[in-house]
Amino acid sequence: MTLLQSLVIAILQGATELFPVSSLGHAVILPRLLGWAINQKAPDFLPFLVVLHLGTAFALLIYFWRDWYGFARAVFGQGTPETIQTERRVFGLVVAATVPAVVLGFALEHTLRGFFGSPQLAAIFLIVNGFILFIGERIRRRNKGTKSLASVSWKTALVIGACQALALIPGISRSGATMVGGLLAGLTHKDAARFSFLLATPVIAGAGVLEVPKLLHMHDVIAAEGGMMVTAGIVAGITAYASTALLMHYFKKHDLEALNPFAYYCWAAGLVAYLAI
Repeated sequence: MTLLQSLVIAILQGATELFPVSSLGHAVILPRLLGWAINQKAPDFLPFLVVLHLGTAFALLIYFWRDWYGFARAVFGQGTPETIQTERRVFGLVVAATVPAVVLGFALEHTLRGFFGSPQLAAIFLIVNGFILFIGERIRRRNKGTKSLASVSWKTALVIGACQALALIPGISRSGATMVGGLLAGLTHKDAARFSFLLATPVIAGAGVLEVPKLLHMHDVIAAEGGMMVTAGIVAGITAYASTALLMHYFKKHDLEALNPFAYYCWAAGLVAYLAI
């Protein structure tokens, strides 16, 4: 993989990780469409994607630092009683929703790993992702979201968290699945997006931490591509930060059929990719 190729994939990762269009699906499809001779089943390709995800997680941590700082203050009992109660509950929901994602991730990772190198399957599931977004938006329109994030039930948080496991399939968006879950729970688009992005930080960072030890044992890979991977991770993080800011502004201004444009994109991109590959 050349430096230019790694940077293109990094920008794509940062731009699509938070957008509900599956960053992993794009990372699998793009090299094949561009005719790049990248072995996506090679042992060093998944660690490369992990480094990009770590950059994305760091960007999310920076963007939502006030939320995490507020959680920390509440855990240690700092603030007004009302603020402490609200922040502790939201933090508890984030923790609860993270558990099923971790459990299912461990259970299904090896089963679904074979999908990582299949652009055709990624294209098909990208189309499926479009239907998830579109149908979720239709159902949400019937049940107008007015709930606050703190009012979400523990059971609902667990279900939303479990939806993240779908992102193990290239083409299915983690943020898209969790946003749809939030919308079906009665949240506004803004709160559904906020919850989705808060959940992304521990899940993405945790997955990266688990893969880093494996990467550190690949001495030849580090010697040959370590600098390139770090550079790509930084680029992915910068792009992810900009994408998060753009999306939060978008969902704040659009609370009616906000996911439809992403569904249309998934259908078009998936169909074009499937026919072209």
